Amino acid sequence: MFLDIQLDHTIVALASGQGGAIANIRISGKKTFDVIGHFFSNNKIQISQGNEIFFGKIIDNKGALIDECLVSCFKSPKSYTGEDSVEIHCHASPYIIAQIIQLCLANGCVHAQPGEFTMRAFLNGKMDLAQAEAVADIIASDNKAAHAIAMNQLRGGFSQDIVQLREGIMRLAALLELELDFGEEDVEFANRQELSSLLKSSINKISQLIASFKLGNVIKDGIPIAIIGEPNVGKSTLLNVFLGEERAIVSEIAGTTRDTIEDTVVWDGYKIRFIDTAGLRKTEDVIEKMGIDRALDSIKKAQIILHIFDKKEGFAEMHSMLLTHSEADSLILKVHNKSDLIEQLEVQPDIHISAKNKTGIEALKARIIDHIKSQIKPFNTLVVNSRHIQELSSTKQALEKALDCLEHEDTHDFIAAELRFALHHLGSLTGQIQTDDLLDIIFRDFCIGK
Repeated sequence: MFLDIQLDHTIVALASGQGGAIANIRISGKKTFDVIGHFFSNNKIQISQGNEIFFGKIIDNKGALIDECLVSCFKSPKSYTGEDSVEIHCHASPYIIAQIIQLCLANGCVHAQPGEFTMRAFLNGKMDLAQAEAVADIIASDNKAAHAIAMNQLRGGFSQDIVQLREGIMRLAALLELELDFGEEDVEFANRQELSSLLKSSINKISQLIASFKLGNVIKDGIPIAIIGEPNVGKSTLLNVFLGEERAIVSEIAGTTRDTIEDTVVWDGYKIRFIDTAGLRKTEDVIEKMGIDRALDSIKKAQIILHIFDKKEGFAEMHSMLLTHSEADSLILKVHNKSDLIEQLEVQPDIHISAKNKTGIEALKARIIDHIKSQIKPFNTLVVNSRHIQELSSTKQALEKALDCLEHEDTHDFIAAELRFALHHLGSLTGQIQTDDLLDIIFRDFCIGK
């Protein structure tokens, strides 16, 4: 795709979604004001200094009135793309939109490709590559937490971390390269203790960013919470209470739920993905066994596990099984259901609820939200992009090799080579180092008009 983009072309596309009363048509490029001058009645736009809005009429080449609209005017470099640009705010009639775009095409525009406006913003230095990727995440965000992560990246939070890492490594890499140039002089420009300290701190910082990916990714896609327990302890009833609808069938017959049932809610800005599972018990039923296997798989993937029980019998065995199958960083909450029916219980639960009577539910929700917030708190930046993880992992590997070479007193050129690899991968994150293939991969899934 990148190879097909001609920056001397002036591009046009519908930038707003379907529906609503007003549409937004975006034009960007050197001929922007020449193009719109052919069909926009307000000539004052031609002498605008930018950052102005003009009211006027859209008139076709036969003199017919297409629409009355507002046109926002932006002058290079003070625009989204860094180029001369306008946005036509017209009525959202499909006919009007099509007519205006045809007028643009007839007067010198070409259709914008997916992501081309944002790619031009990147190529014109308005944002780095990581910030450009955040644009797509902002558009796709469907909850407050995912939006906050994407906005932090768009504002440059992630990029700032990468730039600081790269600048420190680049400074010492330059000193090592200088030593290689003066190899015959046997001089040392790079302090070995400082280099070792920088490598260790950089590896630690990158390790933190990599560690944040698991949490960042589940926040973006929905934090998985598995509802686990024996048959008939109220798992499906609890799911229905959480969702506010009869999503799962509730029955006194044991083994009613034979497969996992998933659905999402948003609590306090966090997208929660609940997984109701088959009751765990010994059974000869082939279908029920398959459901139990899927329940065990859900335990492995869950960030939070709600262990639902209504009696002390079998509790210890079940809880031990959950500890065995869950990840070490997963939270397991012991939730005593039907607490309105059972007054004495030797097992000490984390919380008492009655899913049927909807008591204790708000307290359980608060425990879940508090845990999510406590997991996020240690991280200033959360990584959510798999490409970023690949580049960070490659950077870490190169720095670890450099540190190993340093500790084994290998020759300077080995250390310098690994630092060059690390700088290459860090540069790929923000776009200091780029290839056409990389840009194609990043921008190919953008929507047209962005």
